[in-house]
Amino acid sequence: MSRTMPVHAAVANALQDHGVDVVYGLMGDANLFMVDHYVRELGGRYVPAAHEAGAVLMALGHASVTNEVAVATITHGPAISNAITALVEGTKGTLPIVVMCGDTPIEDPDHIQALAQRALVEATGAGFEQMKTPATVSRDVATAFRRARLERRPIVLNMPSAMMWEQTEYKKAATELPDLPTAPGESDALNEAIGILASARRPVILAGRGAIHARHALLELADRIGAPVATTLKAKGLFNGAPYDLGVCGTLSTPAASDVIASADCIFAFGAGFSRFTTVHGAFLANTRVVQVDDDPRQLGRRHSPDAMLVGDPELVAKTILKWINEAEIPSSQATDTIDQEALRAGHPLPKPSNAPGTLDYSVALEQIDAAFPEDRIFVSDAGRFMTEAWCRIGVSAPRNMVPAINSGAIGNGMGVAIGAAVARSGQKTLFMCGDGGFMMGGLAEFSSVVREALDMVTVICNDSAYGAEYIQFTDRQLDPGLSTFSWPSFAAMAQTMGAKGLRVSSQAELKDALAVIADTKGPVLLELVLDPASMPRMHA
Repeated sequence: MSRTMPVHAAVANALQDHGVDVVYGLMGDANLFMVDHYVRELGGRYVPAAHEAGAVLMALGHASVTNEVAVATITHGPAISNAITALVEGTKGTLPIVVMCGDTPIEDPDHIQALAQRALVEATGAGFEQMKTPATVSRDVATAFRRARLERRPIVLNMPSAMMWEQTEYKKAATELPDLPTAPGESDALNEAIGILASARRPVILAGRGAIHARHALLELADRIGAPVATTLKAKGLFNGAPYDLGVCGTLSTPAASDVIASADCIFAFGAGFSRFTTVHGAFLANTRVVQVDDDPRQLGRRHSPDAMLVGDPELVAKTILKWINEAEIPSSQATDTIDQEALRAGHPLPKPSNAPGTLDYSVALEQIDAAFPEDRIFVSDAGRFMTEAWCRIGVSAPRNMVPAINSGAIGNGMGVAIGAAVARSGQKTLFMCGDGGFMMGGLAEFSSVVREALDMVTVICNDSAYGAEYIQFTDRQLDPGLSTFSWPSFAAMAQTMGAKGLRVSSQAELKDALAVIADTKGPVLLELVLDPASMPRMHA
């Protein structure tokens, strides 16, 4: 049944028809009536941001922890240019979101906010979809959602502001996408993959973000062939509790896990993209036969030329291979019999403390934080010198609880991502870790959103009063690092001024007391760690 309504109301109804229960955004004259209708007339939730980039990043965080298409809305012109880096973050992270943006009136080419919006959006790698006429609103919105799901990237829907009060006959568009799991049929590639696995004596199964739904099938295959299991960073926690879990593969591997992976003669990778960090700049793949499985053919062979490639759902591929291995009665490699499980459980050794008086030992502080938070916490990290040590020492109970906001390599993106994750998974405490520079660049303004939404979120600021990567480069060349150091105001005091609890700690005893306060608090907290820039651990790169 169709209904007559203004275009802005039709857009809001389309969002509801797509099952969207929260919209992140920053209003302007091109989208304010749509947001108003979505909230007041349809009962939707709107989470406002302080900056357009923050709105897009919130949607990215929501998509990261839910695997759903999330929605942000911003207005036109400078709103688009403000969101450019956030769109790059989503594109590189293959995160499906729809960004509903406005557009200046086409009849006014001298409009002060007019920009080449399509060119800007497409330069980020995101997709661009044009709302064509009032009559096509429902179909245009549905197309944007469809593209976001299938293309696995942000899609920007361009909505002309002059169209918002025009009348249209609104009718819900078909939105469902069929479930299309794929299993490999009999082929030379399948035979080659099984042959490689059958001849392997030291196989390793590697799972990436694209295989986190396949835990049971991958563990069953690993047990059958006698292989240990490992994950990429973005799949961390997938094999928790498995007897031969090597943890994260690559530059973040523990010494014991590195020895096992480096000695492998076959790596069977499911839904993993072989980044330079996962492969230790290619070292883990040298003189090793590689089979790559992915349901997205664009990922196959993109960074490494494997010996065999299979297009298919990782779960179904694993089951298919297990079936043929059993039918052929291929014996187990028994490689796990030689692995020292005690050594695997030892984890990362603590470096020798070298921090200056009045500062924390960072690695020990991370161990305390890890032990103090609930097991099912959401862990979001910004980019920066602090991050890799945190990734090594902060655990998660499941892969979707791990959200590294580092896809574009930019600092300052994490706060928005953490807010979206905290909103989407409000029943769990969110731990967000950020550097001092990243917080001042992109976190401070959006911390107001954490307070306004009363999120159960702890923001940990790793404050070494420096831009860490630059500090290292100066000191490595025996140069004065003064240009990379800063005397920031107290972040804890700033948090208190904004209405949150602020805790500043410079010793392990103070940290212990602060963590006890955090355990008794449900709501926004900022924990400032006072650190020594000269003693921060080197990045695991």
